[in-house]
Amino acid sequence: MGRPLLNRRLDGLGTTIFAEMSALAATTGAINLGQGFPDTDGPEEIREAVVAALRDGHNQYPPGPGIPDLRHAIAEHRQRFYGHLDGRAYDPDTEVLVTTGATEAIAAALLALVEPGDEVVALEPYYDSYAACIAMAGGVRVGVPLRPPTFDLDIDALRAAITPRTRLLMLNTPHNPTGKVLTREELTAVAQLAVEHDLLVITDEVYEHLVFDGEHIPLATLPGMRERTVTISSAGKTFSFTGWKIGWVCATPELVAAVRTTKQFLTYVSGGPFQPAVARALRLPDSYYEGFAADMRAKRDVLVSGLEAAGLTVYRPQGTYFVTTDITPLGFDDGLDFCRKLPELCGVVAVPEKVFFDDTPESQKIGRPLVRFAFCKREVVLREAAERLATLH
Repeated sequence: MGRPLLNRRLDGLGTTIFAEMSALAATTGAINLGQGFPDTDGPEEIREAVVAALRDGHNQYPPGPGIPDLRHAIAEHRQRFYGHLDGRAYDPDTEVLVTTGATEAIAAALLALVEPGDEVVALEPYYDSYAACIAMAGGVRVGVPLRPPTFDLDIDALRAAITPRTRLLMLNTPHNPTGKVLTREELTAVAQLAVEHDLLVITDEVYEHLVFDGEHIPLATLPGMRERTVTISSAGKTFSFTGWKIGWVCATPELVAAVRTTKQFLTYVSGGPFQPAVARALRLPDSYYEGFAADMRAKRDVLVSGLEAAGLTVYRPQGTYFVTTDITPLGFDDGLDFCRKLPELCGVVAVPEKVFFDDTPESQKIGRPLVRFAFCKREVVLREAAERLATLH
């Protein structure tokens, strides 16, 4: 055929870096600290709840918005953890939508809310699906870099990025890959800009229960933000069942209806037997959430110590389960080249962060030496990875 097969909107969006690096780990036998998935399952009682759901006949299409019990559990969860911030509960019947993971929620929200030519402001580095979904919606991505060592949000840069064509802001906090947890002051400034310019906001909060320093504050709880914010989260990161792909949207009835209109033509529904189990998981006691965060904090500290001992500049994350490092002390200056060589050098796989930045000289300069390592692994694996990394120094 004479024409290019791939839609021009998706130029440059080939195989994801996660697929490339995970394949590299598989072929070399290296320890995979690249892709962010745990190497152990979550609570046994939740896994057994899926088995029970399978046997009880939850094997056909669930309702389009998600089963009622899960929607109620999501609304209860939001009120339980964040109701003290604004006192406003979500209506499980009109303000909650179950999706195929947070990734589909992001895609459906962007496809529903962005018109061709609209500008979408996103914080760099960003999860790679943001760029792809903005492109599929016909939007124009505008990046605002978070810079090491603190990755604080530059409010002046954010303000300067907003134009009359800006339709929507995309936030991710706790932030993947930097581990930054946006502060109340930063979020308040974002809210003021959104209200001033009448912008919609999509917030990706999948790491909401993985905060080690600071506090997770949902943007929707701030004045003027409930009616303009689509809040997205999921079960995968919180309960260590990433393969189940159960996510959700919380927003006003009008915004949920818009996202649902698009979502119904993507997967329509999914995860029938997983939905009752996730409802049960969301109702686990506080001790589960506290223990989960404490366990991941300890793993963070193990990997951070190992990376520092290997000679990397390490930016200790405030949240998520990723550590960002700068490779220049080891004599490298390109993260992609470094990550492709790392399995051969020491038997570890990581992910270069330059692929999460826009392809502009300024953004690439920031992202070029940055590499992300995941610590959502067993401690014995992290210690073995640390020993291997030590050979680089």
